[in-house]
Amino acid sequence: MQDFTYVEKKEERPLAMAYVKWQKFDKVYDELEKAFRIGTIFPELNKPFTGRRCV
Repeated sequence: MQDFTYVEKKEERPLAMAYVKWQKFDKVYDELEKAFRIGTIFPELNKPFTGRRCV
């Protein structure tokens, strides 16, 4: 009887692969205190949590 067991080594596979799209940031908040409260200095990244799905 033949043994068709395939054993894969974890070291040979990458842990993860990520794709991050290039982003162009045009503006920054002038008020640093406001940016600190929001959590970003870039208005383009200000996406408040509304508690529902984004459409």
